Amino acid sequence: MTIKAFVIGHPINHSRSPLIHGSWLAEHGIDGSYEAIDVAPDELPAFFDRLRSGEFAGGNVTIPHKEAVFALCDDVDPLARTIGAVNTLILRDGRVFGTNTDYLGFLGNLDAAVPAWSDKVEEAVVIGAGGAARAILVALRHRGLGRIHLLNRTLANAEALAAAIGGPILAHRLEEWAENAPRVGLVVNTSSIGMHGTGFDFDLGLLPKTALVTDIVYTPLKTPLLVDATMHGLKTVDGLGMLLHQAVPGFEAWFGVRPEVTPALRATIEATLGH
Repeated sequence: MTIKAFVIGHPINHSRSPLIHGSWLAEHGIDGSYEAIDVAPDELPAFFDRLRSGEFAGGNVTIPHKEAVFALCDDVDPLARTIGAVNTLILRDGRVFGTNTDYLGFLGNLDAAVPAWSDKVEEAVVIGAGGAARAILVALRHRGLGRIHLLNRTLANAEALAAAIGGPILAHRLEEWAENAPRVGLVVNTSSIGMHGTGFDFDLGLLPKTALVTDIVYTPLKTPLLVDATMHGLKTVDGLGMLLHQAVPGFEAWFGVRPEVTPALRATIEATLGH
């Protein structure tokens, strides 16, 4: 019997997930399918009925549904509750289990690109306090970093997020970049700052020469922040690997095989960017 999985969003045409999972299904010779389904917000309850009926083994959730599906899941793991969003659904005995693999994707991307990076990093800066930052903060807390500096245009939002996640997270305004940068070994951008002429300039020359700079955005692959970091001689990691690595746990749960993120898969997805 064909095992079916999906990604839901609204809109959904931009998703690279069908290409990622389709590549793995072909590689492992699995009788399965993975399709992108456009589900409007008011159609979510009806779609969950389809999922509970056994039509699908599970699937992924993307914008704008990551928070809305919380109330529709029969069970949500503690990690997803802390992050405040669900991106992976798994059907178990007619019940829908929700989890979040974004933090695994983030860590898997850095681990693959810069092995043992976290052994050398005591402090990090995370830019942006929106929904995307939550999984990153949980991931860095999980790795045991000594201090995580959360910089955001609106200080109150950073303070609220730091309190919600807990651990060694300190909230700052963007203007406090200069006083924190010399101490940090990792910079993570989770916002659109520095990408669309937002008017705030981060002097990357203040960072230690050993610092690692990453952006969770993958379109464009080389964001202005990463271009700037490269010009300063800093090590950079783009966001495409996060997309690839976050897909691994879901595929394993639905299809019973743990796939690998290979250079060939990355090249396949990278070829679609900008098209």
